Amino acid sequence: MRKVQFTGNSSYVVSLPMKWVRDVGIEAGDTLNLITMPNRTILVSPGEISREQTTRKATIDYILPDSVENNLRILISYYLAGYDSITLATDKGFTAYDRKFIKDSVRQKLIGLELVEESSNEMVFLCLLNYNDLPLGRVIKNMYGLVISMLVDSMAALRDHNVEIAKDVIQRDDGVDRFYLLAVRQLNISLNEAEIAEKIEIGNPQDCLGYRLITKSIERMGDHAVKIATNALKMDANINADDPIFKMAELSRKVFERSIHSMQEEDLRAINKIVMDAKNISQLGISLESRGDGGSRNIALSMILESLRRVAEYSADIAEVSINMNVKKI
Repeated sequence: MRKVQFTGNSSYVVSLPMKWVRDVGIEAGDTLNLITMPNRTILVSPGEISREQTTRKATIDYILPDSVENNLRILISYYLAGYDSITLATDKGFTAYDRKFIKDSVRQKLIGLELVEESSNEMVFLCLLNYNDLPLGRVIKNMYGLVISMLVDSMAALRDHNVEIAKDVIQRDDGVDRFYLLAVRQLNISLNEAEIAEKIEIGNPQDCLGYRLITKSIERMGDHAVKIATNALKMDANINADDPIFKMAELSRKVFERSIHSMQEEDLRAINKIVMDAKNISQLGISLESRGDGGSRNIALSMILESLRRVAEYSADIAEVSINMNVKKI
C-alpha cells in the first residue's frame, strides 16, 4: 500500500516501488505511461520502450518428416499467440515445395506477417502490423462486408447459374479467414497488453470473449456462403427467382445485418427481437427443406437451405453476445 500525497495546488503524488524501478531501469526525469483501465486501476509502464525490448520472439523446429501443412499450423499458432518474430529452422534445409508452400500460405493467410530473412536453413517472419491502422471494429466491419457480398453473390450464382460468380465467392473466403486470424491475434494480445487493447479500441478486457465468439460466427457464415456457391455449381440449370429459397436468403441476410448493428444497440428488448426473428427464420428453412423428391437437384437445394438456416442461427448467436456485453456495461 502507498499513501497518496498532495503537492502544490493540483497534483497528487504516489511513490513507486524501488524494486520495480530498478527492474525496468527507470531514472529520475524519465517519463511514464499511465493508462486508466475500466476496473478503475491504472497501468504504469516506461514511457519509451524500444521495439527490440517488446518484440516477442519464437524459433520453431521445422520437422521435415512431418507434412508441410502441420508445420504451417504450428507457425499460425505462434502468430495467433501474439509473437512478433517467428523463425522456422531446420538443420537439413527446406525442400523447394515446402519453402514455396510456407511463403505463399503466410502471404495469403496472415495479415502483417512478412518474410524478412531467408537462408537454406531458416525463414524469419516479422509482424509489421500497425494496430492503430486496423482496430478490431474495422476488422469486424471488413469481415462483415465480405460475408454479406459472398451471401448475395452466391445466391445470384444460384439464380442465374453463373459459374464465374460462384467460383469468385469461394476465392473470397480467403479474405474472411485472414481477417478472422488477425482478430484472434489481436484479442489474445490485448488480454495481456493494455496498450494493444487501447490501440484496437477494446474498452473492457471482459469483452474479448464476446468478440471472439462474434468473429468466429462471422467466419463460419463465410464458410456457409462457400457451401452455397459450391452447391450452386452442382446445379445443371438456374433457379426461378420466385423460388421461396431466395426469400429465405433475403431474410437470413437481413437478420445478419441486424445482428451486427446490435453490437451498438443498447435496447435489450430490441436485441432480443433479433434473436427471436433469427430462430423463426431457421424454422422457415426447416419447413422449406421438407419439399422435393430427394433427387440430386433437391439435395443441393436442401444443402443450401441448411446453410441459410445456419446463417440465421449464427446471427442469433451474435445478438445474444451483444446482450451479454450490454449487461456487463450496465
